[in-house]
Amino acid sequence: MSVETIARRYGTALADVVIKTGETETVKAELKTWEEMMTSSADLLSAFSNPAIAHLDKEKVLESLISKAAPSRTTANFLRVLLKNNRLTELGDINDKFVAILEERGGIVAAHVTAARELSDDQKAELRSNLEKLTGKKVQLNFEINKEIIGGVVTRIGSTVYDSSVKTQLENLKEQLVNG
Repeated sequence: MSVETIARRYGTALADVVIKTGETETVKAELKTWEEMMTSSADLLSAFSNPAIAHLDKEKVLESLISKAAPSRTTANFLRVLLKNNRLTELGDINDKFVAILEERGGIVAAHVTAARELSDDQKAELRSNLEKLTGKKVQLNFEINKEIIGGVVTRIGSTVYDSSVKTQLENLKEQLVNG
């Protein structure tokens, strides 16, 4: 089973729970903290992924961390389920999918925008407005600078790419000139 499928299943199940209990923001913040803790500690990741370490020992480590961090009951139980099913090392992928599912259910889509230079606040607002009209949803913009696109922007929403970069326009023009 692919990591994508696993992440979707766990992310969807957790989203169902937190939406019912109203703990969305709490659990989201706690899981982000746990994800950062796991990725910043190679020893911790190694311990949880090592099949030579007994499951009972892994449970003791997790329970010790839970008692020190004192997360919500939902977060603690979710971490225990991940450990029980040997998925704790995939927390990053699961958490990314969980956040994406919450945004989708909340009518929010994430747009990744690559620009050749920093955009002004007015340009960002206009871009957001146009994307919201296009998608019919609230858009959360994430920006990246890449001078290689020369000018314009490349926007990715899910699997759809809107490319208005100068680099692509020049490549298209070159293609038209070569092929007549």
